[in-house]
Formats: sequence, structure tokens, C-alpha cells
Amino acid sequence: MNVAGADPALIALLTPEAVRERCNELWQLGLRGELEHFALDVERLDAAGACVVQELQRNYAGAPVPGHSRWRHFELGGRDLWRELLHAHDGMDRDALARARFDLAIVSVLLDAGAGPDWRYRDAGSGLVLGRSEGLALASLRLFHAGLFSAAGARDPLRCDARVLAAMAPVALARALQCGADNPLAALDGRCELLRRLGEVALACPGVFSRDGHTRPGHLYDHLRARAVDGALPAREILIALLTWLGGIWPAGRQLGTLRAGDVGQHPALRRADASDTLVPLHKLSQWLAYSLIEPLQEAGIRVTDADALTGLAEYRNGGLLIDTGVLRLRDEAQRARAHDPAGTLVVEWRALTVAALDLVAARVRALSGHDAESLPLAAVLQAGTWSAGRRLAAQLRAGGEPPLRIASDGTLF
Repeated sequence: MNVAGADPALIALLTPEAVRERCNELWQLGLRGELEHFALDVERLDAAGACVVQELQRNYAGAPVPGHSRWRHFELGGRDLWRELLHAHDGMDRDALARARFDLAIVSVLLDAGAGPDWRYRDAGSGLVLGRSEGLALASLRLFHAGLFSAAGARDPLRCDARVLAAMAPVALARALQCGADNPLAALDGRCELLRRLGEVALACPGVFSRDGHTRPGHLYDHLRARAVDGALPAREILIALLTWLGGIWPAGRQLGTLRAGDVGQHPALRRADASDTLVPLHKLSQWLAYSLIEPLQEAGIRVTDADALTGLAEYRNGGLLIDTGVLRLRDEAQRARAHDPAGTLVVEWRALTVAALDLVAARVRALSGHDAESLPLAAVLQAGTWSAGRRLAAQLRAGGEPPLRIASDGTLF
């Protein structure tokens, strides 16, 4: 268990409340002009909100907006490729289906860090040729259905066995993802390392991940189902379970004593009189994975409550929207020309301000579109969406649609 023996002040960082609280502290410092790298222009929040409303109208045109999750990336060209895949596997019971969806979501999200501008996945089944997140989503779905992650291969494909993940080799993953010198995928080794660590962590925690002779990430579903009270599970419990039981997967994650804290930055202006001094939890991929596990739980009959306890995602499309609309302004414009360390103060500041600002942008979007928090929760604003607005603006402003800041990512944070 990742938290065993850890300092309680550090364990508290493994919650969405800690993410929101500490990111908002940096936002308040920004409002007072006390941050090193960014100045804030809160009047530009309306412009950011208007960009998202345009995306809402373009993408949904009055239709209900689903929550932001990996499952949306399996809906391509008017087809739901996940549902199509299931037609060949009729008869799975509700719990078995939920475990399969957990397996797929976990592996797919871990493979999803920025692909770079040049990689493409060519899908024989649909004829689609896609890059970036959509291409990685489609690729992961096809690899899952082909049994790449199953010990039984194509005979029983819809599962991810821990020992198969733990033995994953970069050359095999590169071949499956169609990447090579003429189709380069950024940070392939980092992605492969994440899958190996996922397998190793699952094997090391049989009490959570082993059932009926199989060890797989998907058994986290059974752990969460057991935590539901009267059929209801708070969304924060999903994130806490992910950070508690899968915290050891992050090769670049912050190690704090006995605790592997994952996506936690450091900022000198955020002070505490305990072991958490200067630490800024962000948990981007873990929170996106938490959002992506809500639907499998709900379809298994578990009511997930208070999804807005989770925060916005500290990634470069959401953060890019805020820079490109002028909400965030670099104090030194020369920083745009440099590649930045994800653990550096500038990137931590950018990401934390992004989390704080997304709550404010969501409020603007609701006001401009006539929604309230019930009809358009934060997950729906992200989907509607801040992410796609950030990508669209980037494509308009820069060749190749690159974000406004370059990050030297190893494939495990973004």
C-alpha cells in the first residue's frame, strides 16, 4: 500500500481537495502580483469562457454534454468503437464488463501523454488515420481487443494481466503503435515504463488486484465497489484509490519519504510548517483516469456522487487556452522559445494556475450559456470544452498546433 507509514501531512496531498486548495493559493498570489513567472488578467476570463461556449455550441448544439473521459476518444467518425467491439463479446456479466472497462481505461490513459506532432496511427478496421490523443486512444483500443495485454492473447482478449504488463518491451509496444523512424512517437520508453510499473504494482498488491487466479488493474473495480455505501461512491474515493494503490507507477513521480506521491510539483511560495512545505499536488493523469472510471462504475449500478470534487486538469491544452486568451501572461516572453522541465517552477506555476482558473472559466461558461452547475458540471465544461478550445486556438496561432510553451516531457505527466 503506497501510504503505509507515510507522514499524514503528505498523505493529505493524495486528495482532490489538496489540489484545489494549493492551486488556489498560488492563484491568490498571482492576483497580488507575487508570482515569479506569470501575471494574471482576470478580465480575460470572459474571453476564455466565450471560446469554450463556442466549442460547446459547435460540438453539442444544445445536446446534453457528457463528462470528460477517455471514452469520448473512442467515439470517432460518428461511431462508438468501444460499443462496436463489445458486439463480439455478448454475454459478459456486469462485473466482468466493468473490470474490462477499468483495464482498458487505465492502460489507455497511461499511454496518452503527448504523442508529438508527427506520429499517426493507421487503423485498418475503420480506415481512420489519427494522431495525438485520438490516435493513441484508437491504438490502445485495438491493442486491447487484439489481446496484446492478455496472458491468453486473442482467446480471451478483454483483460490486462499484470504479468504481461510487467514484461512489456519497448520494441513490442513500438511495433503495436506503428512507430519508427518515419513515424516517431514521443517518449515511447516512458510509456512502456508506465505499463511495466503498472504490472509490477498490481503484482505487489494481491489483496486489491488479484481475484480468481488473475492479477489485473481492472480488479480495482471490485475494491471500489466494496467501498460504496448504499450503492453510492463519492468521486473523490476513485482518485484517492488510484493514488493510494497505483502511486508507485510514476517513474518521474515525487518520492516523499516512504510515499510515492506522483504528479506533485514544488513551488517556493507555497509554505507549510510540516512535511508538505512548498508542495503542489496536481495529479493530472490520475484525475483524468478518475473521470474515466466514473462511467464503468455507473453502468455497473454504482451511483458516483459529487464529481465536481475532482478538479480541472493541469495539462497543456487547458493551460494553453489560458495563455492564448490572455488570462495568464508570461513575465518574460523569451520563455516561449525554451523547452521547460516539467518539474521546474515555471511549469508548476502554469499548471497550478490552470487548475484554479478552470473553476472560474466554468462559472463564466455557465453564465454565458444559461446553464448551472447541475446541468453543466466541471467535467462537462472540460468536455465541451476547455481542452478542445485550447487545441483550436493553438492551431490558429501556431504552425502544427503546438502549445504556447514547450515542455520537455518524458511521457508520464502530459
